[in-house]
Amino acid sequence: MSARNTSLRYGVVAMSFHWTIAALIIVNVVLGIWFVNFLERGDPTRGTVVSLHETFGILVLLLSLLRLGWRLMNPIPALPADFSPGKRMFARGTHYTLYALMILVPLIGWALASIPDRPLVLGLGTIPWPKIFYIAGLSADAKKVAAGIIAPSHIILAFLLFALAVGHLCAALFYHGMIRKDQILQRMVPGTDVTPEGVGRPSR
Repeated sequence: MSARNTSLRYGVVAMSFHWTIAALIIVNVVLGIWFVNFLERGDPTRGTVVSLHETFGILVLLLSLLRLGWRLMNPIPALPADFSPGKRMFARGTHYTLYALMILVPLIGWALASIPDRPLVLGLGTIPWPKIFYIAGLSADAKKVAAGIIAPSHIILAFLLFALAVGHLCAALFYHGMIRKDQILQRMVPGTDVTPEGVGRPSR
């Protein structure tokens, strides 16, 4: 299997980015719900969970930027030729929104992690990470105002990202897998066979 994308399917690099980022997003949503709703601030477990959440968030940001760069350098597999203009717009719009949120959500999370006076250290306290200097340099009162805006924005956009990702998966499994019965999902799954007929003779 090629490292680069082809007109029929994604390559190994794109697949690796896709599934790694998807797994990190799922885990990070669970971690975020866990420490926000079920761990008190004095609980020693909370610090560990928060550190993991911040670490995975920065990983999502970095991997998403690398994935975007890789996508810009590689042609992506074409949509099925029988897709209407509306379906094409919806499919492309969903992908662009997912990319935007995969970068925006952890970026806002980084801004939120820059507010507390504690050092920002990733990898369970082993990797010092810089704060966003503008946020870290705010006054105490300004930080309270910023936190009141940044925190809910981070949560709302994170759940929007998660909902879009779930919808994306459902479209691949049910619409493409059960209704159209094409090979769109297989294009992102290693070790599967993909043919022009299977994806509806795609064309740009």
